Amino acid sequence: MQRATAGGAGRRPVDSARRGSVIVTGATGLVGHYLLPQLTERGFAVQAISRQPPRSATIGAAGAARWMKLDLDGPWGETEAAGGSRFGAADSLVHTAPIWLLPPWLPRAADAGVHRLVAFSSTSRFTKQGSGSPRERNTARRLAEAEDAVQEACPRRGIRWTILRPTLVYGGGRDRNVSDVARFVARFGFFPIAGHGTGRRQPVHGADLAAAALDALDKPATFDRAYDTPGGETLTYSEMVSRIARAVGRTPRLVHLPLPLLRGTLAAASCLPGLGHVTRDMADRMDEDLVFDLAPARRDFGYDPRPFRFPDEPASPRGRGGVPAAW
Repeated sequence: MQRATAGGAGRRPVDSARRGSVIVTGATGLVGHYLLPQLTERGFAVQAISRQPPRSATIGAAGAARWMKLDLDGPWGETEAAGGSRFGAADSLVHTAPIWLLPPWLPRAADAGVHRLVAFSSTSRFTKQGSGSPRERNTARRLAEAEDAVQEACPRRGIRWTILRPTLVYGGGRDRNVSDVARFVARFGFFPIAGHGTGRRQPVHGADLAAAALDALDKPATFDRAYDTPGGETLTYSEMVSRIARAVGRTPRLVHLPLPLLRGTLAAASCLPGLGHVTRDMADRMDEDLVFDLAPARRDFGYDPRPFRFPDEPASPRGRGGVPAAW
């Protein structure tokens, strides 16, 4: 966990009792899917930003989000809302898109009046630093550099920041983590494991991450701090796969393969449509612990994630979540 120096010019107080306007980036992703209803139900005015807004603008039971089409990685001229107006003033920004897209956008957020930021990064910034995959090492580097850039820029813009780092994110069939395992087991009736599969995991549900963002938003204890946000249960990779198999109606069949063979299989699989995120280094981590401490988050904003359950709810079409996988 990292903490920036307190103070900074241009700081504005955040009223913890206030319900104001929130911009949500990556709003159609996994975390955004759960966050928008929670925000509207609690009375926030929500401006939802996505590259592909849904056809319907109604979100949750207590109101609607105002949707805008914007590619944070593209030209900023395409920020028009449905009615032709640009996004309006906002008190807060919850950034669920990839965090490396955030630093160039911070000046614009500050100009809109944003003085509170909750942004999602990933524990992959730590677990993939030493990966044999250049792509994974690049992901870890981009995450770390973006976090540093956010922490450096926010004090100059008068923005109090909080960074949340999830572990293995899943939810509603929208993820590329747990749901990929479920689809493989359901189709083939087994799952390949390198070694014994004893590496420990902490799957975290997207709804718990959405609640974490909302809970941290008005907690002064979280200002200018970064938190690891793992799931509420720690289990081995093999236990996780076995539980998933039972949930999809299969007898758990874990086929233990030599590491070189599984690495080659995953490398070949990465060339198939829809599996570009698969890397051979996933096999290396099946016996490695990827475990993080949730105690600071629990202490500062009551973080209380659920134990691992699958299926957690009816599956929905897979979204393009902004949180990188933390295998």
